Amino acid sequence: MSKWYIGAGEQSDIVVSTRIRLARNIGDYPFPSKLNTKSKTELNNMIKEAVENDNKFGLRYIEMKTLARFEAASMAERHIISPEFASDADGRALMLSPEEDICIMLNEEDHIRVQVMKSGFALDEAYSIADSIDDLLNTKFNFAFDSRIGYLTQCPTNLGTGMRASVMLHLPALTMGGQINRLISTVSKLGLTIRGAFGEGTLAVGDMYQLSNQITLGISEEFAIKNLKAITLQLCAQERAAREELLNDPTAEDRIFRAYGLLKWARLLSTKELMENLSLVRMGAVSGKISVPIETINELMISMQPASINVMVGKRLEERDRDAIRAKTVREKL
Repeated sequence: MSKWYIGAGEQSDIVVSTRIRLARNIGDYPFPSKLNTKSKTELNNMIKEAVENDNKFGLRYIEMKTLARFEAASMAERHIISPEFASDADGRALMLSPEEDICIMLNEEDHIRVQVMKSGFALDEAYSIADSIDDLLNTKFNFAFDSRIGYLTQCPTNLGTGMRASVMLHLPALTMGGQINRLISTVSKLGLTIRGAFGEGTLAVGDMYQLSNQITLGISEEFAIKNLKAITLQLCAQERAAREELLNDPTAEDRIFRAYGLLKWARLLSTKELMENLSLVRMGAVSGKISVPIETINELMISMQPASINVMVGKRLEERDRDAIRAKTVREKL
């Protein structure tokens, strides 16, 4: 079965993926930070049973303690779970679909984190699935909810809807043009935030940025999604205009083909080199200058991360060995 990241949906020249995440807590229990391992396990089993009784998405249950550290890290690289969730297995579990597009993290920052990922620009589809899972859980549990505030969460920044809607954007031309800082300032005034690909405090590796709603209190989920849609389309238009101007310069075209050549012939390839050069090749591919399927590029950006290579070979490798496998795999795929 194809994974969500091996695909290309609407606006896929710029919008790599869409994510909806809902944070919920069960009212009869303290927040996870106040629970011991026994109570967390009890809670996990309750939620597991509730979901499995109506499991139309084929979710499988995974206790984090059963995974090797590099397996958990690979899930974070594939955006299935958060890096923080991967870092501590104590009392944590998840439920995951075969396509890895639906995940329920149990006892991360909140008791329940429902997450739906889709290729391309698919906010309505992702929200519809997340909402259906939320409705199912709402019939089984008494969620922590206040009539004035909304859903109660451990972190105050998620109070209200408990929803984070985000899109992963590939913005190489705006990055090269030095416009990202201006955009960060602009969207913050509109209730949104731009971060690195792996969320708060992370760098924009490969010119990948996460645009998400910053406000969850005092607004509806529908308004948050509508606002994110509008700003995303504006950023797409700005990136396309910047690309058109950039690609009129022979120097930019030269950089794209040099990157393509390096990826096709390198024998050792670091993660940084991979992402920097794939970013240029992706821009060249969607602009019609290089004939490489966008799905192939998207897959390589995810599957050739360090821990994911370890998972591919079934053991933890040294950095030099990973660099060699990464270079060989990229040469074969291109």
